[in-house]
Amino acid sequence: MTKVRWGVLSTAGIGMEKVTPAIQRADNCEVVAISSRDIDRATAAAAQLEIPRAYGSYEELLAADDIDVVYIPLPNDLHAEWVMKAATAGKHVLCEKPLAMNAAQAEEMAAFCESAGVKLAEAFMYRHHPTWVEAVRLVRSGMIGDLQGVQSWFSYYNDDPSNIRNKVENGGGALMDIGCYNINMSRMLFDTEPERVEASVRRDPVMGIDIVTSAVLEFAGGGQSTFTCSTRAEDYQRVHIVGTTGRIDIEIPFNIPPDRETTIFVASGGEPPVAPAMEALVFAPEDQYTIQARLFAQAVLDDTPVAVPISDAINNMKVIDEVLATPSQV
Repeated sequence: MTKVRWGVLSTAGIGMEKVTPAIQRADNCEVVAISSRDIDRATAAAAQLEIPRAYGSYEELLAADDIDVVYIPLPNDLHAEWVMKAATAGKHVLCEKPLAMNAAQAEEMAAFCESAGVKLAEAFMYRHHPTWVEAVRLVRSGMIGDLQGVQSWFSYYNDDPSNIRNKVENGGGALMDIGCYNINMSRMLFDTEPERVEASVRRDPVMGIDIVTSAVLEFAGGGQSTFTCSTRAEDYQRVHIVGTTGRIDIEIPFNIPPDRETTIFVASGGEPPVAPAMEALVFAPEDQYTIQARLFAQAVLDDTPVAVPISDAINNMKVIDEVLATPSQV
């Protein structure tokens, strides 16, 4: 087998607009089926993306014996159920972030997939983009000295009460939807788990979901990450990485466009803050979702570990749990 055969569980927007087309562009992947609880919707989605087969239930797709991997972009509260059903059917799983509703559930999912002998990965696609591969390399190399702090912001505006991201019971809220990136990125850069977490959480008084969440993550040696995520602010994202002798600024850290050049800025030396020695590193357009699919498929083909171990998803959920345990501000 030279290509991994994929099935897509649901016609969710992220899958239709970004992930599934990106999987189709990976040279070691083939999307053979898509499913929905509505056969008409599944058929329309298959036609739109030129996928050979459509199923009117998730169970039918999982029963197909010519599918190796399932991509799951379902609402957060359905991840555990369908990851474990896919594992029972012998399918490897790429599951949208966050992996679960809480860390205990993530641990259960990971253990279940391991016992079933299938691979499980959380879809934090940004980690595989060349801009982040280089940023991490620069931090590890000591280019900016010892890492001291990371500051980040991630926001968009959505106050629609019918939207799945605004429903507590479905795992909605700013932290679960986008703040999980701020946490994941911080843990990746410090290459360890935070020793202390402090947070401020403001929740919508009617919907109950967090709409502005800020946190401080303190790592061994005193390094800190501070971030704010919000679903009631302008579409905006940024990451600043500061060391003892330099800094790195990520132009578009998470929703990295696949069709244009991207840039990271590295400052080291010179005369900061007025005239630092600044270098702009420009990267050719790359689709981070395609890279993610290619890496996961290669792990399946070669029977090697996935690019990011599932223990990382569990540890990310532990921090999310701790932040969300913060008493509410209205």
